[in-house]
Amino acid sequence: MKKVNVDELFEGKASKYALVIGVAKRARQITQDFEDQEIITDEKAVLLAIDEIKDHKINIIQPEDED
Repeated sequence: MKKVNVDELFEGKASKYALVIGVAKRARQITQDFEDQEIITDEKAVLLAIDEIKDHKINIIQPEDED
């Protein structure tokens, strides 16, 4: 099982909620892309999404606070 350092992923993010939502949305996109292209892989979409965020291939945009 692959270990993920959450603190490393959390760097520069204002909320863990935004990080979790971003990973989940990207994982769903990856899954859909694989289904559309009929790609079969043993890799988990969530781990691929985490790697993309960790490698700064995608960026999570966080909503601004409404005070």
